Amino acid sequence: MIKVLFVCHGNICRSPMAEFVFRDMVQKQGMENLFSIASAATSREEIGNPVHRGTVKKLKEHAISTAGKYAVQLQKRDYNAYDYIIGMENQNIRNIKRILGEDKEYKVHRLLDFSDHPRDIADPWYTGNFDRTYTDVLEGCEALLQHILEYNKLPSDT
Repeated sequence: MIKVLFVCHGNICRSPMAEFVFRDMVQKQGMENLFSIASAATSREEIGNPVHRGTVKKLKEHAISTAGKYAVQLQKRDYNAYDYIIGMENQNIRNIKRILGEDKEYKVHRLLDFSDHPRDIADPWYTGNFDRTYTDVLEGCEALLQHILEYNKLPSDT
């Protein structure tokens, strides 16, 4: 099983968006039994809070539910529990490494580093632009899934 953890600052906007978009992609390809997918925060600010209404609304437009998701914080033990630990921006990567320690197995990556146009994904908590965040998350998730399929030599429908 391939275990993927998406991480952002509060775990209410970008990382749950990535978690549920990626889960939807995997399910549509009939590979849900090959993956474990979750998300977490680097901060404690939103712990226990539900997914931001802007993320919920945007994902609902694509028939993707976030039901039952509440913000949790990244823990040091997560390093051994996941194969991929995916941040949304460089600041997330710094905070992930601060929490986890050294990344000896090169598990920590920025989501859009798998795409043809590596960059940060802006936080819609500040920008208010959930459409742009969704477009970036979708691009990153597609690229990440392609990377995983190629790296692990998994079959795909694409």
